[in-house]
Amino acid sequence: MSHFAKVSNGVVVSVIVAEPEFFETFVDSSPGEWIQTSYDTRGGVHMNGGTPLRKNYAGIGMTYDAQRDAFIPRKPFASWTLNDDTCLWEAPVPMPDDGKNYKWIESTTSWLEVE
Repeated sequence: MSHFAKVSNGVVVSVIVAEPEFFETFVDSSPGEWIQTSYDTRGGVHMNGGTPLRKNYAGIGMTYDAQRDAFIPRKPFASWTLNDDTCLWEAPVPMPDDGKNYKWIESTTSWLEVE
């Protein structure tokens, strides 16, 4: 089985599991197009060593950038920037990699440790 995202005006509105042949007879009167997505793809990497597809697995509310041929998640904070290689948003300051839990504080553009 494969996963397909329904994209309308550049936004993912639905994701289904179907065989590609399903679309040969499927009648869909709503606007948009169905685009294949890979459940195992994140940041342009296939988690099981396969071929990545469209940078990220599509989710409702994500955008589809046809020029990049990529699904892009919603921008979480105004200060974050899009990584063109992964099509994921990145904080202006990397999260500490010390095994502790952190949350992003947009007002200070910094990470705050949480317990």
